[in-house]
Amino acid sequence: QVQLVESGGGLVQPGGSLRLSCVASGITTSWYTMSWYRQAPGKERELVAAITRTGTTNYQDSVKGRFTISRDDAKNTVYLQMNSLTPEDTAVYLCNANSLIDRRRNYWGQGTQVTVSS
Repeated sequence: QVQLVESGGGLVQPGGSLRLSCVASGITTSWYTMSWYRQAPGKERELVAAITRTGTTNYQDSVKGRFTISRDDAKNTVYLQMNSLTPEDTAVYLCNANSLIDRRRNYWGQGTQVTVSS
C-alpha cells in the first residue's frame, strides 16, 4: 500500500541540471525524514541528502553546494535539485522515507536512473 515513486531522471550532459521528485502514497510524509540515496552498479548505496520533519538538511560532502533537497508535505513530495552534474553523479537515485517515531516504518522507492555523460 505504501509507495514511493521517483521521477525526473534521465540523460544529462556534464554541468547540466536535473530535478528529481518523489511522491509518496499510503503515508503522510510530514511524519518522516525523507532522503535521497544513490547506487551505482557494484558500489554501495550511499546517502546523498536528507531532510527532517522540521526542514533540517544533511548532504554528502561531494554534493554540497550542488544539490538541494526540499519537501512539500502538502503534496507528499520530496525533491532533489541537482546542479553542476558530473559523470560521478551517475547512479540510480532512490527515495527513502524513515519514521524516527517507529523505525520499522522505513520505505524505499524503486529508483530513477540519472546518467551524466557528454
